[in-house]
Amino acid sequence: MIISNVYRPTVLGCQADDRLTEVARRMAEEQVGALAVFDGAYVVGIITERDLVRAMATAHAPADESAAAYASTRVETAGLNEDSQRVARRMLDAGIRHLPVVDDERMVGMVSMRDLLALEAWTS
Repeated sequence: MIISNVYRPTVLGCQADDRLTEVARRMAEEQVGALAVFDGAYVVGIITERDLVRAMATAHAPADESAAAYASTRVETAGLNEDSQRVARRMLDAGIRHLPVVDDERMVGMVSMRDLLALEAWTS
C-alpha cells in the first residue's frame, strides 16, 4: 500500500521560536506525539514528546526554551507514492516514530509508526 492511503493529511506544527509550553499544549490539544517545526513555511525539524521530556530533565527553565532548541533537525520525509513497507523500514532503521509526508517538497501531513502498525494489523 502507498503512504497516501495511510498518512494523516493534516499539517500540525509549531514555529521554531515557540516556547516549549506552547508546543506541549498543542500536542496535548491535538492528541499527537510530534509536531513539525517550521521556520516560516519551511520544515526545519521535528519535536516529539521525548524531546519535551529531555528538555524537562536538562533545561534550567524549560518554559523559556524554544522548540528549535530541542527539535531533531535531521528531517526524513516520505512521499505520497512511497510504499508503506519501505517507509516503515526506513523509520525502523532511523529509530524514528513520526515522518512528515511531502508532495512536491511541501509538507501535506504526517505518518506515524502507529499508523503503519494499524495498517499491518488490518491487512494481515
